[in-house]
Amino acid sequence: MLLWVGLGNPEPGMAKQRHNIGFMAVDTIAHRHGFTPWRQRFKGMVAEGSIGGQKIIALKPLTYMNLSGESVQAAQAFFKLKTEEITAFHDELDLAAFKVRVKKGGGAAGHNGLRSMDKMLGTPDYWRVRLGIGHPGDKTRVHGHVLGDFAKAELPDLQSLLDALGDCAPLLAAGKPEDFMTRMALLTQDSK
Repeated sequence: MLLWVGLGNPEPGMAKQRHNIGFMAVDTIAHRHGFTPWRQRFKGMVAEGSIGGQKIIALKPLTYMNLSGESVQAAQAFFKLKTEEITAFHDELDLAAFKVRVKKGGGAAGHNGLRSMDKMLGTPDYWRVRLGIGHPGDKTRVHGHVLGDFAKAELPDLQSLLDALGDCAPLLAAGKPEDFMTRMALLTQDSK
């Protein structure tokens, strides 16, 4: 069993913000692969399904970004999962918009959702699907950029990224992060 966590904020008015791309990712994957309807559990929303024969629990913490780890830790404890069976889908400021990188472990790089997960899980040794939102170029503009909605001109590239995530999820479920990243790059380059 794997736990795939989308990081975001639960307010409806925040749904289209760059910071919520993690929620968008797990929503797309759950929809594409016919997961159960979302239901409230573990201080979050949970949907369950199977991708390539691998059972997946999708989780969207409702604790707000800064306390995401509370929800993740509750699910981890219930399902008795090892840290490496957890994958966080999150926005990445230091990655070009709509690029994707997968890595295991690492620092929080100022991301409060990851910082909360590190604290609650006791280790940063989980997988991360880093979803690029680009950097606005100036530190003073970071807050507004991250909490701003995607621009209308960005929506086709965002949709292309989300569609590709749905298509490539079986490679991630099979534990093939390199193949996943290669396939994601191929599927999203056409939209540029």
